[in-house]
Amino acid sequence: MPRDRLYPTLDARASGRLKVEAPHEIYWEEAGHPGGVPVCFLHGGPGAGSSAGHRRFFDPSHYRIVLHDQRGAGRSSPQAEIEKNDTQRLIADIEALRAHLGIERWIVFGGSWGSSLALAYAQAHPERVIALVLRGVFLCRQAEVDWFLHGMGRFFPEAAEAFLGFLPEAERGDPLAAYYARLCDPDPAVHGPAATAWSRYEAECSTLMPNRESVQSLTRSDVALPLARLEAHYFVNRLFLEEGELLAKAERLHGIPGAIVQGRYDVVCPPHSAHELAAAWPDVRLTLVPDAGHSATEPGVAIGLVNAMERFKTLGA
Repeated sequence: MPRDRLYPTLDARASGRLKVEAPHEIYWEEAGHPGGVPVCFLHGGPGAGSSAGHRRFFDPSHYRIVLHDQRGAGRSSPQAEIEKNDTQRLIADIEALRAHLGIERWIVFGGSWGSSLALAYAQAHPERVIALVLRGVFLCRQAEVDWFLHGMGRFFPEAAEAFLGFLPEAERGDPLAAYYARLCDPDPAVHGPAATAWSRYEAECSTLMPNRESVQSLTRSDVALPLARLEAHYFVNRLFLEEGELLAKAERLHGIPGAIVQGRYDVVCPPHSAHELAAAWPDVRLTLVPDAGHSATEPGVAIGLVNAMERFKTLGA
């Protein structure tokens, strides 16, 4: 297949639900070659969920493609649940799913928050990882969270004005606390508008060029609430990691081949983090896409991810 487009849309050939820890049950599905090299796709957010389009980065004749919705996200239940929802539990869920599917080792592929979770998983279980493919690197440091809340507006002032303008003026000094209180409110009349405002802010900052379809997709009520509530929950709790932990533990990645595909103009997760990670991880290839922002749907980023998976066809399970 030419390396200038994604693979065609592909239906799942198997799916199921895995009970992990009450009250959580995670949804999973797989497609592609049943005997192929396994690849674990980790969605962003946390809370964004997976979709059929996420399979299009992988050659279905070569890869056994596994997607799952993390706790509280997508088709996992209960949706938007923050109880017993933290980074260490998500890592344990990935391991439970790997064992459930009878997979020994797999390539782990993640973007944005998915890149963070992929790194944390690989550092905890390096023996289970064939390779890592990352996009829009987020290292979960407080400065990166602060940038999301206060810095992106330097490039997207209209989006930031709407994000802060949703709140009463007295609460705009600490938008995370103000949004989190609303997002955790059980009343849909309170949490619904807050989720839409939060998700619209992120969506409008995620692409180099305005993308109405992307904004509409992330602001649908079934997507906006888990995305916004879980992101705020993780941000309030400092992503359930020690400050700088993912970069400090980069030596655990040594020997694991890696690829980072990073938009040069990624405002949500600026390239500095990807550059720092690449400097600490000698086995990774960093590709900076000159005409892209944060979203995996941008052509240069999408093709860069496909090309990384094509290169890794030389790696066996």
